[in-house]
Amino acid sequence: MNTLTHTLLDEIWQSLGYTATPVEQITVLGTGELASAFPVTELATAAWGAAGLACAELFDRPGGDARQIRVDQRLASLWFGWTLRPLGWSLPAAWDALAGDYAAADGWIRLHTNAPHHRQAVEKVLGPAADKGALAGRVQGWQKSALEQAVIEAGGCAAEMRSAEAWQQHIQGKSVALEPLIHASLQPATAPPSWPLPPSRPLHGVRVLDLTRIIAGPIATRFLAGLGADVLRIDPFGWDEPAVEHEVILGKRCARLNLTNAQDRQTFEQLLKTADILVHGYRAGALEKLGYGAEERRALSPGLIDICLNAYGWTGPWRGRRGFDSLVQMSCGLAAGGMTWRQASLPVPLPVQALDHATGYLMAAAALTGMKQRLARGTGYVARLSLARTAQLLLAHPYPQDHRQEALAPATAADENPQSELTHWGPAQRLRAPLSLTGTALQWALPSTALGTSRPAWLRR
Repeated sequence: MNTLTHTLLDEIWQSLGYTATPVEQITVLGTGELASAFPVTELATAAWGAAGLACAELFDRPGGDARQIRVDQRLASLWFGWTLRPLGWSLPAAWDALAGDYAAADGWIRLHTNAPHHRQAVEKVLGPAADKGALAGRVQGWQKSALEQAVIEAGGCAAEMRSAEAWQQHIQGKSVALEPLIHASLQPATAPPSWPLPPSRPLHGVRVLDLTRIIAGPIATRFLAGLGADVLRIDPFGWDEPAVEHEVILGKRCARLNLTNAQDRQTFEQLLKTADILVHGYRAGALEKLGYGAEERRALSPGLIDICLNAYGWTGPWRGRRGFDSLVQMSCGLAAGGMTWRQASLPVPLPVQALDHATGYLMAAAALTGMKQRLARGTGYVARLSLARTAQLLLAHPYPQDHRQEALAPATAADENPQSELTHWGPAQRLRAPLSLTGTALQWALPSTALGTSRPAWLRR
């Protein structure tokens, strides 16, 4: 494990409430780095390693043999991108035709239009357009901050490009800098759980209620599913994620509920009462508006492990702002840092959506830490994370000027599982998992499927 990976892992591990990082339990394999001004490969390795350590902590006992963890840094980097290779079919487009970076009158701005209602908000401000070329001339007539605000007020998603220095001086940047990487708290004691915790499939029989969207939250619950959890994802009617379903629905079942409908609310509340872990990525205050704020969740499910995700942090004026990885990169200085590093004339984001993926594995690690606390103390557990706070990890540890990167080799058939995965869309090959734990299999019992294909009910324990 190199020094930078160790540093990042230490910060993650301490944010989970631990002291010394048990580096003697981790072996890092593989070579190559994702090309970036920032240590994306080291972050990928550290995030996977932290999730593995948190799983090992469920079994480690004083005087016992510690479980050994192996992380392949090359595969960890590849898992921060696409892991699926279709056989005889094609992946859908990753981005809407209008999504991307635009030159405004005084700098750059990114418009996020993958969701239909977000595209409608952009077109409400700028007028209908068929593609980026039709929109580019209109954007040039705007100041970037004015356009950002107009799109936000229209209910859309946008982010002007700021430098890291500008973000540090911005009121939201200052707020995020004061937040812990993982803000965790224990809740009043309750009855200890009866999880069987079989070493080969540690989360067998553990129920995970998934209320997350693109991409960090689904990555967290995908990891938990790989350890054997019964993950049930709930989406509203009409919501789809065609660009990423093949990636993030691996190992899960997916149902739909309308949380403004009385019967569906009753179903949801029964699911929540019998859940062990809740993972949600609603904006701050959104669940409260539905009547499921923190106090209501605790009342319905005492002892719940409640993992919360936000884009721009949990304090400051932007705590309720819509955001995605690509937007946070623009806001906080990562895209500007890449532009300077490459001496480019346009924004240079990270080579993958590293904020989403890293935060996802941190959320999974927090959920596993919550399980350990529940077992040890009989308490509930709440953890709050944000993409913007994860970005601080990268911003605080840029590569030195003289850093030489060894290029990451592209994936080959040798990196894939030998068995094909029969997804909802057709057969495919999936990359091998980058993490292995002594005596524990990281494998997914269910192939990727489409949203809304299951009933809103738990499997029998």
